[in-house]
Amino acid sequence: MTSPDRRQEPSPGRFPVWAIVLLAVLAGVVLVGAGTLGGLAIRSVGSVGALTASRVPTASTQSVCDAEQVARDVLPTIVTIGVSAADGSGGTGSGEVITSDGYILTNNHVIAPAAEGAEITVLYSDGTTHPAKLVGRSERADVAVVKVDATGLPVIQQGNSTALQVGQPVVALGAPLGLSSTVTTGVVSALGRTVPVQGDGDRNAVLADAIQTDASINPGNSGGALVDCDGRLVGVNSAIATVPSASGVAGGGSVGIGFAIPEAVAMPIAQQIIDTGKVTYPTFGIGVAPIQPGEQGTEQSGLYVQTVAPGGPAADAGIQPGDIITKVDGKAVGSIDDLTAIQLTHKPGDQVTVTYERDGKSQTTKVTLGSG
Repeated sequence: MTSPDRRQEPSPGRFPVWAIVLLAVLAGVVLVGAGTLGGLAIRSVGSVGALTASRVPTASTQSVCDAEQVARDVLPTIVTIGVSAADGSGGTGSGEVITSDGYILTNNHVIAPAAEGAEITVLYSDGTTHPAKLVGRSERADVAVVKVDATGLPVIQQGNSTALQVGQPVVALGAPLGLSSTVTTGVVSALGRTVPVQGDGDRNAVLADAIQTDASINPGNSGGALVDCDGRLVGVNSAIATVPSASGVAGGGSVGIGFAIPEAVAMPIAQQIIDTGKVTYPTFGIGVAPIQPGEQGTEQSGLYVQTVAPGGPAADAGIQPGDIITKVDGKAVGSIDDLTAIQLTHKPGDQVTVTYERDGKSQTTKVTLGSG
């Protein structure tokens, strides 16, 4: 894609904004990487309709997790991440050790200042600290990997987020408000959410196929683990919904609606970063612009195809400039964020079914995603 890749480089010394990016009834979605409420700058940009579910809720037969046992097993793998810039700004987030030789998974918005020279410090659950370096990050997925120079570290077990069920109990671990080694419990409230959040530049990051949970998550929990009752990683805690005050400014605490990046999205990205230091995304080979019902003669929202890369995946599938893409794999698309979510939940070579309108008639085609 061309238009989804437009972005503005951050200015030197810029500290990322932890921002509300979505209203859910009277609630906004806030990134939760800052260690103090004063670190949050909040603004509303959407509606509950922007949250889309892609899975049918399934009742869980489990009851509650043994949080005491989970804490004993998992807390040694959880770290508190402190970021300190030369100008004195900084923040606190969380992470989990994913390899015994020191690779740690977290959120991009937790460590973003490190891309501009800020220092990273990792605090282990036993109270010891160690400097860390940024290995790589995905601004689109809000995923990052940092590394400490160590061996023999305890490693979090990897779970299977695709097997999660609505109602299933889970445990969140991290450092809310800088309070290291905090454990909270809850359930999976919903699955398959698409949640846009504030990115580094002029483009949103997207929590793709996100897990919604009522486990208490607060600023500082970002990058921390969401685990199942066996202590296996199923998600990376990243954002919360908050309720605006009478003045329209949102509060900073949990109201029981949090969002985590599923393990099935975060871990493949983390592995790419570990292997290559960067992330390669699948592409359609198109430039698009969102349109609303009534525009360009369409009766529904969609993505107007402005450009098609010659010889690219979309061109090979017969898509032309002027077409209006309305669905991908049967799911409605109406924003760049929707295409970003598809990129983050697929890999180059995957085939997707694209529904589009041309001259007022609906057509479908198969697009084999390229690499970009």
